[in-house]
Amino acid sequence: MNKKKPRIVFMGTPDFAVGVLDQLVLNQYDVVAIITATDKPAGRGKKLRASAVKKYAVEKNIALMQPKNLKDELFIADLKRLDADLFIVVAFRMLPKVVWELPALGTFNLHASLLPAYRGAAPINWVLINGEKETGVTTFFIDDKIDTGAIILQEKQSITPCDTAGSLHDKLMHLGGALVLKTVDCIASGTFKTRKQTVTSSLKAPKLYKETTSIDWNDSLEAIYNKIRGLSPFPVAWSKFMSNKTEYSVKLYHTHLEFTEHKDPIGSIITSGKIIKIAVKDGYLFVDELQLSGKRKMHTKSLLNGFQFSENAKMLW
Repeated sequence: MNKKKPRIVFMGTPDFAVGVLDQLVLNQYDVVAIITATDKPAGRGKKLRASAVKKYAVEKNIALMQPKNLKDELFIADLKRLDADLFIVVAFRMLPKVVWELPALGTFNLHASLLPAYRGAAPINWVLINGEKETGVTTFFIDDKIDTGAIILQEKQSITPCDTAGSLHDKLMHLGGALVLKTVDCIASGTFKTRKQTVTSSLKAPKLYKETTSIDWNDSLEAIYNKIRGLSPFPVAWSKFMSNKTEYSVKLYHTHLEFTEHKDPIGSIITSGKIIKIAVKDGYLFVDELQLSGKRKMHTKSLLNGFQFSENAKMLW
């Protein structure tokens, strides 16, 4: 890396971005300003809540900007006055060209997949939902489309059968932080070669909505298991079930599976001792941690201490 470190403006919002930003700060890179989302109302009281990145910026006393409009002339003028050499984007929002073309060394993004596969808002969730055995992180120069710019560097990450969206998030956050430092060094010293994304992958990572996080109990056992771990701890796979002629909603956080032949109807909820298992076409899904609507998240044993399923209880879909 050159003796003069590049002046960096960092853009991001959630915890994933904080993990990467912290690596830059701990390693004494010159982060001159941080840009994050405006405070959003949250919770029952709808009080304004700062982003994870804003909290970090305040804690570290780094200059902070929260523009509502990224094309606002005053915001653009403030950016120019920072005289930054490089912009780094991690889990933020799509930038207009007037912003990403400003720095002399360019603007690069960290994406939590091996591009061009899993372009989109939820790559960590979708690699697990689809049962992938490997993923990774990619740095690339931003262009006028989403996740399509020239690739700078990539690092691979294996996926274990027990990984959840939470555990994989943390692995990729640490891996991504190291890759961002490496990318900054390469750009600053001019020792990098980009690779165009000439191939378009059919594997996408669209934003997740409530209707896409519900469980179809007609799916295979493996597909259901992968969906649950791919959505845990957020936004969480869910289903409705019927017990004692009452309909309930439940979120499923952790499960394990047993492949076996059986004659139980698909969706049947079977309790025995302190276990809950759900019959699917090629086995049983054992529920380890769940949350009934209006209740706290709890382990199966704790739930069964106060909730009794009827003999004909079943999942709905």
